[in-house]
Amino acid sequence: MKDSTLEQLRYPIGHFVFSPEVSDMVLSDWISQLEALPARLESLVTPLNEQQLNTPYRPGGWTVRQLVHHIADSHHHSYIRFKWALTEERPVIKAYYEKEWSKLFDANNAPISLSLDYLKALHAKLVYLLKNLTREQLDRVYIHPESEAEVSILENIGKYAWHGNHHLAHIEQLVKREGWKQVI
Repeated sequence: MKDSTLEQLRYPIGHFVFSPEVSDMVLSDWISQLEALPARLESLVTPLNEQQLNTPYRPGGWTVRQLVHHIADSHHHSYIRFKWALTEERPVIKAYYEKEWSKLFDANNAPISLSLDYLKALHAKLVYLLKNLTREQLDRVYIHPESEAEVSILENIGKYAWHGNHHLAHIEQLVKREGWKQVI
């Protein structure tokens, strides 16, 4: 497989790039994307059968089941990071090893309904919080321990809107490549 093909399979919507000059319209759009994610994901994956759920989205990649559970795990961490940044001064967050989490029993065997239901509740709380933040709160930051980079709440909103769309695109492309019937 060509490197360019693999890169397209890995990053179907490109890499996330943050520019600190975010308009109110862009911010509102990011929050709307986060609000819509649980329903979009559920619509995309619930028609899939067990064999399809256990199909990797690319060679060497996670299965659809692992992706669904990963999104829930990752967005859970993001929610906590928002809360830390809002309640502590420049907190150093705890990183998590997503590749190791994807190898755990639940990521490979649990019904996807567990993560789909969790995402609905999590995103309802998250969106409620985000819609009510002030500009000053959006500028609050946390520190990532591996890169020591400061990440603002504003940047994290964009990053996680992108993250959901990134994994939705993985699954959408797989469904299209395989010719699986979908109700979208």
